[in-house]
Amino acid sequence: MSGVLSTLRIGAIAIVLALLGSLIVAPVNAQDRVAAPAYKLGSGDQLRVTVFGHKDLSGEFQIDGQGNISLPLVGKIRAGNMTTRQLETSIARRLRPDYLKNPRVSVDVLNYRPFYIVGEVKKPGSYAYVAGMKIINAVALAGGFTYRARTEDLLIKRAKDPKATWQKASPETVVLPGDVVKVKERWF
Repeated sequence: MSGVLSTLRIGAIAIVLALLGSLIVAPVNAQDRVAAPAYKLGSGDQLRVTVFGHKDLSGEFQIDGQGNISLPLVGKIRAGNMTTRQLETSIARRLRPDYLKNPRVSVDVLNYRPFYIVGEVKKPGSYAYVAGMKIINAVALAGGFTYRARTEDLLIKRAKDPKATWQKASPETVVLPGDVVKVKERWF
């Protein structure tokens, strides 16, 4: 009888340890704890603006080369270099109080502006941005490396960089809308 109780105790202890082990969270890297910065809108982004209860004021709009969208009633509104939340606030502020008493506005990005890849890839050009894309994914979209590609020598020019300088990159570097990726040629 005592052997059965010992076996039950060991089984119960094993179950408790298993449950406790499932509650333990793996340590998080410092880079994983940092939240990604909010996406800033820019020329070429396609937006859906919804003014709740007012279909005539809602619609799809593209940000022009100057960073503006043109909305019914209020005209041009600056959208470039703003988050969707900031643009919602800006539109609501322009609608209040002249047009609507308490406007509720929602802004969604339908299509992000493209990124570009040049150099030693099979199909250089512009491609649709996908959230979380890395350079290796961008190369795959462009048909892969050419036989002359220097696969370890990658450069990226960030759209948000006012100096537009080329920076060294790795295959794991994240690509953002408007960025230009360059795959250099190797010399034999």
